[in-house]
Amino acid sequence: MVLVKTVSKEKPPFTVSDKVNQDVSVKMKNFRKCCGFLTISVLVVFMVSMVHIWFHRNEYFSFSISGFQSYITNLGQQEPIDDFKENSLAVSQRCIDWDKLQTASLPNLKYAKPSALQLPRTDVNILTPWLAPIIWEGTYNYDIINEQFKQGNYSIGLVVFAVKKYVQFLPEFLRTAELYFMVGHKVHYYVFTDQPEAVPNIALKANRFLHVVESNPYKRWQDISMQRMESIYRHIENHFYKEVDYLVCADSDMKFNDYVGVEILDELVATLHPAHYGTERESLPYERRNISEAYIPVDEGDFYYMAAFYAGTVHGIYKMTKVCYDAIKKDRRKGVEAVWHEESHFNKYLVYHKPTKVLSPEYIWDNDMGNREILKNKRFIAVPKDHDEIRN
Repeated sequence: MVLVKTVSKEKPPFTVSDKVNQDVSVKMKNFRKCCGFLTISVLVVFMVSMVHIWFHRNEYFSFSISGFQSYITNLGQQEPIDDFKENSLAVSQRCIDWDKLQTASLPNLKYAKPSALQLPRTDVNILTPWLAPIIWEGTYNYDIINEQFKQGNYSIGLVVFAVKKYVQFLPEFLRTAELYFMVGHKVHYYVFTDQPEAVPNIALKANRFLHVVESNPYKRWQDISMQRMESIYRHIENHFYKEVDYLVCADSDMKFNDYVGVEILDELVATLHPAHYGTERESLPYERRNISEAYIPVDEGDFYYMAAFYAGTVHGIYKMTKVCYDAIKKDRRKGVEAVWHEESHFNKYLVYHKPTKVLSPEYIWDNDMGNREILKNKRFIAVPKDHDEIRN
């Protein structure tokens, strides 16, 4: 029998150099792990970014699919489901074919060269501190902005409330609107009234449409005024967003006196009150009682805006009217009524959500106030009336 002896080699002594080599080896392993983790993280971030970009560029497509699915789900119901409302309002202003707009070109327009060194007018302010333009006669070229606006093929809604005795102003309001308002553009008139049979049957130009919406005849004119915020935002949710891109809201006891066009349109547009465009901040007629949701501290505020004429995108008007209506409801629960009703809440909103464009008093003037040298035009003016008799 052969005896096999297995001899194991004895490990050599553990030296300092071995310790160093082992430490280096461990560190290299850790370093490779870190590099691997970082590489995976970078790849994940890159992939997420690419997916985000793809969805952003294809947002209209994704919205159309979700909207179609919601429509099918809700087929036969009078109102669209909530998800469809929110999605449509959220992206309605972003569904723009930018490629089409960028490739479209303006016609060869002839106009005087603008100056980078000289203001178009020096007798009035034409720019707010937040860089929103203040629109005065002589500060813009309408031919240029009108041609630019045409590239988008947008439609405009004109909202007017004619309840109780205010229905008597509708014929003149609509007649002058057909003459001067958004000439050459697609317009939907939305007349809110408690007397549908009293709405005049006027001849409309091509691409002009009249919609009559029944409205509650509240007993107090203050309630009628404040209820406008709720009516507008609820009808935006239900159908305005499907028909128009911009909304202009106006009082019915007014008439158009000259052309009012796309120069008034932007995300959110407010008009300087004709009695307060030169008033100091501490004297502006804001709501100063802190018990009201319309409260504005005495050291805050920019201008005082009149709620008789304002405009914006459907989304911009939706946000504003909903916030104002929610504030009005809170005041009612407290038994409080703002000093100037919905106009006080309107001004509170604009202090903290600056309008993107401001209209001069040319766009809401009362001839009983006389003439002003700075007014080169009076585009939208009050109809003479007895306020107490009309409101009673």
